[in-house]
Amino acid sequence: MKNYMEVKFKALSVNESFARYCVASFCLQLNPSLSQLTDIKTAVSEAVTNCIVHAYPNKKNGEITLSCEIEDSDVIIQVKDQGIGIKDINKAREPFYTTKEGDERSGMGFTVMESFMDKIEVCKNLDKGTTVTLYKRIEQEKQVVGG
Repeated sequence: MKNYMEVKFKALSVNESFARYCVASFCLQLNPSLSQLTDIKTAVSEAVTNCIVHAYPNKKNGEITLSCEIEDSDVIIQVKDQGIGIKDINKAREPFYTTKEGDERSGMGFTVMESFMDKIEVCKNLDKGTTVTLYKRIEQEKQVVGG
């Protein structure tokens, strides 16, 4: 089975939950466990929040493109912005690194994404902005019957 969806929305904090539930709803076709679904929602939430907070510091006309592809048991999620980009991707992926020191940011966004997904990739876009790609395999959990 192969399926795909894509949505675009304004880079506003009120849309973070929309993004999280949009991907979670799309992934239901794989019958994931609650734990797997929570992992996906958490990682998407972090990726979208990074766009909202860091990509568009002037908060003017920012847009986020969220796509999700399912092939067999694999989920591939992309969160893409056209913002200011990340100057040093390796530095940004270090735990506790943040460019927003006084804003109560923990600098753990990429670390959280990595801990909940099988793999993540962070790439600079050709013209401007950043794309975060999240990978997750949805393995069907075996049910134990009887005792």
